[in-house]
Amino acid sequence: RAADLRPEDGFIADSLGWVYYRTARYADAVRELERAVTLEPLDPVINEHVGDAYWQVGRHVEARFQWRRALNLEPEAKLVPVLEQKLRCGLDRCAVAGKAD
Repeated sequence: RAADLRPEDGFIADSLGWVYYRTARYADAVRELERAVTLEPLDPVINEHVGDAYWQVGRHVEARFQWRRALNLEPEAKLVPVLEQKLRCGLDRCAVAGKAD
């Protein structure tokens, strides 16, 4: 309902897109999160979210681009290691010397 009332609000579009993502409706998530990042291109969290959605639909190069962009947008300190991990491994588990991170 909020998305209908405020269609130009990137943060609402991000919230809707994230609901789609969390319910495994990844194509819908991509559509909504791309709209959100267009409306709020300088928000690191929205850029991270669109990267996550891209990864889930197999668009790995674009996902890494968005995560790198999110890092360049000076995210909160707690988001930095999360983004760095995603850049190393995507959304898959990293293996280091035969052990998972």
